[in-house]
Amino acid sequence: MSGAPEGAADTPGIDELLERVRAGYERIEAVPAHEAARVGEALLVDIRYAALRDRDGTIPGALVVERNELEWRLDPRGSHRLPEATGHDLRVVVVCNEGYASSLAAESLHRLGLHRATDLIGGFQAWRAAGLPVRT
Repeated sequence: MSGAPEGAADTPGIDELLERVRAGYERIEAVPAHEAARVGEALLVDIRYAALRDRDGTIPGALVVERNELEWRLDPRGSHRLPEATGHDLRVVVVCNEGYASSLAAESLHRLGLHRATDLIGGFQAWRAAGLPVRT
């Protein structure tokens, strides 16, 4: 008996899980994400918690939906959806702090049928490093 929980050997670690998830869709860099949002081709969704938004600022025009509410707010068929959740063809770009949690969130949106959902490579920190607009 190894001491590991039953079935644990069959499950991926977080690094492998991220690799698998990210292989399922095309991620986007900060500058193309900014351009897509600017011309109305993508909805930026900031899932960072309030303390990070307060510390670092926000992306002008991004919809703020904390991670624990994301699926409820963006499911086009959900009773708690936001007006921006217009359909399954909506191109959502999920933004977290560094681009890790957003990958898992984008994959979850895919499971809801939002097949164009993606996430921002490097997250908010990459956005800021690219010199893109930030509201403080």
